[in-house]
Amino acid sequence: MNIAILGIGLMGQALGEHLLDAQLNLTVYNRHQEKASDLVSRGAQLADSAQQATLNNDYCLLFLSDAKAIHSVLDTLTSDAIRDKIWIQMGTIAPAESREIEQRIIANNGHYLECPVLGSLPEARSGNLILMAAGSKAIFDQCLPLLKHIGPKPEWFGETGQASTVKLAMNQLIAGLTSSFALSLALIEKEQVDVNQFMSVVRDSALYAPTFDKKLERMVSVDFSNPNFPTKHLAKDSHLFLTVAKQLGLNTSALEGITLLLDDALNKGLSDTDYSAIYASINPDK
Repeated sequence: MNIAILGIGLMGQALGEHLLDAQLNLTVYNRHQEKASDLVSRGAQLADSAQQATLNNDYCLLFLSDAKAIHSVLDTLTSDAIRDKIWIQMGTIAPAESREIEQRIIANNGHYLECPVLGSLPEARSGNLILMAAGSKAIFDQCLPLLKHIGPKPEWFGETGQASTVKLAMNQLIAGLTSSFALSLALIEKEQVDVNQFMSVVRDSALYAPTFDKKLERMVSVDFSNPNFPTKHLAKDSHLFLTVAKQLGLNTSALEGITLLLDDALNKGLSDTDYSAIYASINPDK
């Protein structure tokens, strides 16, 4: 099984580590090659170009930031580089964008599967990501041996675009839960209520979500360093959700407010910090 990862950000790096630990043949490509240095030291082959990354590889995993970045990579490839390979899109993009990329790959006789992932760096490193796939069922079945290295229970949702839709829905929940918890926590701290006592009540209630405890210490200490998922990516995904939802006639007022808070965090220089930095916008005096 020969695999290429195009895009070595936080998740591409973590997944690459896991695939190498599983002793799979891995080629990596990133525009800034220094980001791939750790994977190369672990045994990955470094490609000088996206074109070179496709050579002798059966699966090409796209871990790029958005659809524009994916198209910019595809622009550098010949038809021969795309032909007969399986391209698995694993980032967060709009359903229509995914269908457009699929059409482009199929036009060059390649195969396409959208398979965005849910989870953080520990899940990527341990092969426990949640996988949401859509596209050709035959291609999904062909990819299952690889996908099960990445997550224990890959889910196939149907035609291309449906998995992208589910991923947007899940990321909207991330934004909503995190901002809602941050606002409640800010109120508790402003009124000098004991945070531990408050959390005891929250944990015993039907309102509790595990992400509250995952982000609690970051918010209390106002330390958003070493992110698993940067603020800039959640802001991007929230704007993307707004675009898609408005096209469908949904009322997006709640998310619009959250997105303003995320944009404010970006303006505060918190783009590359953990997305719990939304707390810095909600409680700027701390």
